[in-house]
Amino acid sequence: MLKGKRVGIIGGGKMGEVLTGGMISGNLVSPRDITVSDVVTERMDYFDKKYRVNVTADNGEAVKSADVVILAVKPQNMGEVLEGVSDIIDETKLIVSIAAGITTGFIEGYLKSGVRVIRVMPNTPALVGEGAAALAAGEGATEDDLALARYIFDSVGITVIVAENLMDAVTGLSGSGPAYIFVIIEALSDAGVNMGLSRDIALKLSAQTLFGAAKLYLDGDKHPAELKDMVASPGGTTIAGLKAIEEGGLRATLIAAVEAATLRSKELGKA
Repeated sequence: MLKGKRVGIIGGGKMGEVLTGGMISGNLVSPRDITVSDVVTERMDYFDKKYRVNVTADNGEAVKSADVVILAVKPQNMGEVLEGVSDIIDETKLIVSIAAGITTGFIEGYLKSGVRVIRVMPNTPALVGEGAAALAAGEGATEDDLALARYIFDSVGITVIVAENLMDAVTGLSGSGPAYIFVIIEALSDAGVNMGLSRDIALKLSAQTLFGAAKLYLDGDKHPAELKDMVASPGGTTIAGLKAIEEGGLRATLIAAVEAATLRSKELGKA
């Protein structure tokens, strides 16, 4: 879908690198058809040496010849960045933003009428090709635009399409979710150490258990409750552990965490 197209990426941070690497390793686009811009010279040197893409400190340079422009900048810098390139962005270019809390309307407000914008909320597991990204279309974006954006983000994980008013909920769930899982891995590891396992073994068992359980669900057709029941035999060890989990309120705590993160995302979007 990107054959014959050029991609401009504004922002050479972690996610900008993840998308660059994903597109190249997935043979979506040639390195010579990607231009990355960043103000940090060291990052540009890094992109040049590792990925052999075009690099520049001028955002306009990355935008002017691009068919797809990915805005991988911090939310607080978005307005300034858009002001600097608004005169060279028109409806022929697809704009993809991964800035948390920044609406398509905000971006469209800086650009010419009719510019197509897609908003994406990725998460950090994209760093290892296992990301979860939600996409929402702006007013002028088409189904083909959404398909193209999905094609890019599918190279570093999975994608879903949501209404833009649900993007804060996505932020609270999958955007912040990896941090919740890291706490669970750490807690399970602490439990293993408490029961006599070494820290190294406990961490490996904890992480692989979460990874394996998630894969079992994703690769199958059973509801998580069914999979849980497959492990929990009557009067056995697992049901005893599940009883302790319910008594400790883990389920309610995770629900509250997603709610709190969602509300905070809404607040940041209004700032």
